[in-house]
Amino acid sequence: MEPIVITAILKPKENMADQLLTELNTVLIASRAEAGCVSYVLHQSIEDDTFVLHETWQDKNTLENHVATRHYQEYRTHTADLVEKREVFTLKAL
Repeated sequence: MEPIVITAILKPKENMADQLLTELNTVLIASRAEAGCVSYVLHQSIEDDTFVLHETWQDKNTLENHVATRHYQEYRTHTADLVEKREVFTLKAL
């Protein structure tokens, strides 16, 4: 199976950037420790508070395992009220 790349763009609600960053750092640490995580990098725009996650997973199965983890599910619950806009792209390298 081929590697799967996730690019997630998260725009926090007003005055929620710090809380969102805390949650992103928590899920980042746990996700990097997962089997099948090739890379998991968090970026922040220098123009505003937008965050961009760039993840690479060994294959589709490891990505599915990641989404099923407790830390990922908690991250989604904890950030539901912090994010104004979320765009997620599931990609493959060409």
